[in-house]
Amino acid sequence: MTATQRQIPASPPALPGIAEQLRREGYARYYAATLSGKPARARGLHELVAAFDDLPPDQYAVGSNRFRRYSQLVYLPWFDFLSWVPEAQDPELGSIAGYFQDGYNPDYRGSRRYFPGLPAAVKDNVLLTELIRANIDQVLWHEELSHAPIYVGVHLIKLSVDGPDKIAVSSPNCLHQDGGKTMFTFAHLITCDNVIGGENVIADPACAGRLPAEVPAENIHARFRLSEPMDSYVVHDHRVSHYVSPVSLADQGGGVGSRGIIIMGIAPFAPKL
Repeated sequence: MTATQRQIPASPPALPGIAEQLRREGYARYYAATLSGKPARARGLHELVAAFDDLPPDQYAVGSNRFRRYSQLVYLPWFDFLSWVPEAQDPELGSIAGYFQDGYNPDYRGSRRYFPGLPAAVKDNVLLTELIRANIDQVLWHEELSHAPIYVGVHLIKLSVDGPDKIAVSSPNCLHQDGGKTMFTFAHLITCDNVIGGENVIADPACAGRLPAEVPAENIHARFRLSEPMDSYVVHDHRVSHYVSPVSLADQGGGVGSRGIIIMGIAPFAPKL
C-alpha cells in the first residue's frame, strides 16, 4: 500500500487535560512533552526539523518570506480509521492539495489555493502521526465530530529571513479565525532559530480583522511565544481569534533566521448533497 492508501495505526491518547481546558476556555497552550520522550519520537522530531529545510516558497505570497507544504487526511471515528487523501498532480509542483478558507482569510477571500503536498517520508513520520491522532483525540468531545467523517489539514509553514531589513509574515497579518463553530486549529513549534517576533495573541472573536495593538486589553485572553520544539497551542475557532506577529533576524550581524511550525486544522466533513 502507498502512504495515501494505508491506514495509519492507532496510538493511545497523549495529551491529558488539554480537552478540558479547550472546552472551558476556547483555547489551550501546552507543551506536548509526552510525545517527545521515546527514541523513535526523538528521531521523528529530528526528521521533521529536516523537512522544514525543503519547503518551497509560498507562490501566493511572493516576498513574504513564507515557505509551506500542505496535505489532508480523513478520519472515520466509528472505525478509528485515518488515511491521507490522494493528491492531484501538477506538472511543476508535483503533488498538490487544495486549501479553501471561504471568507475567513481576508488576504484570499473566496479563493482556493493549491500547495505542494507533504513528501511520503513526512506522512510516515512517527511523531507527526502521533500528533495527528493526539489532536483528534482532544476534539472528539464535540458532538458534530463524533458521528461524521473528520478532515484534517496539515500545514508545514516556515517563516525565514536572511537579512537585517527582512521580515517574514504569516497570513493574514491580523487577528483572525480559520473556520466555523466546529473548526479547531492546533499549532506545534518544530524549529526556531535566530529570529525575534512570532508573538501569539489570543483574543475575543469580535477582534478578528484588527491588530492586537488596536484591541482593548480586556479583550485579549493571552500573549505568549512558542519557544521550544513541541511548544503548542490550540483554539476552538469560533470562540476566539488568534494572531502571530512577523519575525525578523535576531542577529543583525548576518546569517539566516527561521521559525518552522506545524498548523493542523480539524473539522467535520460537510457534504453538499
